[in-house]
Amino acid sequence: MLFKTDQALWWNNGVWGELGYACPNFGNDGHSLNNGITYLVDVIGRNLQAIMHHPDVDLRTPPTINTLTRIHKLIVRSRAILSGRDVEPGEPDMEAVHSSPAGEVFLIYPVPYFKVRNKFLKQYCGLILNSLAEAMQHTENRKAFEISTGFSGIMGQYLHRVYRLMATELFGIDPEVAKALDFMLTNEDLRGYDPGQWFTSTEMVDTVPDLNQVPTEDDLVVLTNGIPATLLVGLAKYPSGDPPPANPAAAAAGKGKGKTKTSGKSPAFSKPPSP
Repeated sequence: MLFKTDQALWWNNGVWGELGYACPNFGNDGHSLNNGITYLVDVIGRNLQAIMHHPDVDLRTPPTINTLTRIHKLIVRSRAILSGRDVEPGEPDMEAVHSSPAGEVFLIYPVPYFKVRNKFLKQYCGLILNSLAEAMQHTENRKAFEISTGFSGIMGQYLHRVYRLMATELFGIDPEVAKALDFMLTNEDLRGYDPGQWFTSTEMVDTVPDLNQVPTEDDLVVLTNGIPATLLVGLAKYPSGDPPPANPAAAAAGKGKGKTKTSGKSPAFSKPPSP
């Protein structure tokens, strides 16, 4: 038998399939009652799509500071959203008395992934796609308003790993410093970015990729507004093309450990749940 998988799904739909576009694997959880989760998924998905259409994605050289600054802002922004909304286990959830929210369908922002040449950005993208899958399949999509520190910790661990990898490998930050859940690159770190300090001359050059496979802004308009999860067609496993075991289009609604707050300028991620 073939076991199910939660790997990112290949969007094998025409030219987008040929270019190796992917969507986060939402399984059979294409809807949510939790507007906090749908908001977070939308913010992260839309920003990730913009990042993954930068020319850096097509090159095997270290990413430019333009792309790294956008990733930095995405991580800090996501951390602020999670930190500002998550609720400790001992804190009562906000509950409605009369107003019952309707379910929302997640908007999906397909991204280049499976054939991405830049290994840094492919790895970061894969981790963020995993975080989106965790969010869309999480139990708390049944809740109307709140997210817990447990949800925040599960989501945050992927985003924090992206930030930690970027900081240590591309900016030369001490790994022990970058491990802190409230770590944040400074403006001085960003201005001082110089990959030539860490990488070989071989890694600093590359061949020109196929210029006929670069979509324009007009080509991307079908993607940039997001596609409702229930309307996506052509989702498949990569590279076999087999359909995913669960039918995402048949989605139905709904299906921790404490956090240390900091007094610094940057909020901290919640700790991931204990084993």
